[in-house]
Amino acid sequence: MPSLTIENYVKAIYLLATQGDGAAVATGQIATALGVLPGTVTSMLKTLDDSKLATYTPYEGVRLTAAGRGLALRVLRRHRLIELFLTRTLDLAWDEVHEEAEHMEHAVSDWLVDRIDTYLGHPSTDPHGDPIPKADGTVAAGPDRVLADCTAGKRYRIARVSDQSPEFLRHVSQVGLEIGTEVTLVANEPHRDNVMIQLGEKEKKLSREAAGKLMVR
Repeated sequence: MPSLTIENYVKAIYLLATQGDGAAVATGQIATALGVLPGTVTSMLKTLDDSKLATYTPYEGVRLTAAGRGLALRVLRRHRLIELFLTRTLDLAWDEVHEEAEHMEHAVSDWLVDRIDTYLGHPSTDPHGDPIPKADGTVAAGPDRVLADCTAGKRYRIARVSDQSPEFLRHVSQVGLEIGTEVTLVANEPHRDNVMIQLGEKEKKLSREAAGKLMVR
């Protein structure tokens, strides 16, 4: 059985790779994501390479192998289904479930996760809009766009948030946004620090930084 540390590393590498341009994931990126020293990352990447879960090239970075990607998707499946289970059954808010799922994802079996999946009706996304990998290792990719890059005058639906920190999620909730909320982008001028959205009958300002963390369709 893979250790908790190995599962955390392959998950982090997978997420960083999907956010990038296809290049190898750098040691520094992983260190920042996991909050550890670069030297610690280098040592673990050698372990992943020896275990055939990744290919590590010094001064270039790391890429997951098919086995590593499969493990990462299994961990993500557990994490995202647990998040959704907690929101639906215990009525936890979307800013409360991430840390709990971080701990629980290593303690539940794939069998139990499959039972949770069935209980929830085989959902496609978690509370933050992220796609839930299927048991066969496939994962759907939605046609998401960053709100900060969208055209003013059009209507969009919030599909996903790329920042799942409790602080950001609470801020978004206070604005009145959640997954599925429809907004009209009233004004979006690249040289300004904010964008203007219409939510219901009200117009609200949203910082460009926040708009850059909202994925829409």
